Parts: sequence; structure tokens; C-alpha cells
Amino acid sequence: MTHKTPAQLRADAEETLQEPGARRIQLQQDLDTLDAELRPLIRTARAMEVPLRRITELTGVAPNTVRAWTKDE
Repeated sequence: MTHKTPAQLRADAEETLQEPGARRIQLQQDLDTLDAELRPLIRTARAMEVPLRRITELTGVAPNTVRAWTKDE
């Protein structure tokens, strides 16, 4: 039976993080892009008096985020 050194165990742990970590980073970038697209659309929808609840149902954006994005109006 071979025993791994602490450095080898750390390297193994880092390796297991690489693929899911890369996926998460990509998803976060995609989400940031989507948010930039949604923000002006949500502002317009609120200006047209679309209810907050309906916006959250259609977009999955949290109510507090919708409020923050439309606070300046």
C-alpha cells in the first residue's frame, strides 16, 4: 500500500476542483452577460408597470435585485 504525502494529497484535491471550478467560472460569466441583457429590459418592464412578482417569475431574478436595478427611476 502506498501512502501519499501531504503535498500529493493537496495536489489531488486541487485536481478534483479544476473541472467543476472551470464550469462554475464559465456559468458565472454567462450569468453576468445575461444580467447585463436583462437589466434594461427589467427597467422597461417596471416602467410599463409589470408587477414585480411577474418579472421575478419570468426571469428568475430575485425581487431585491429587481428593486436595486430599478431604484434610480
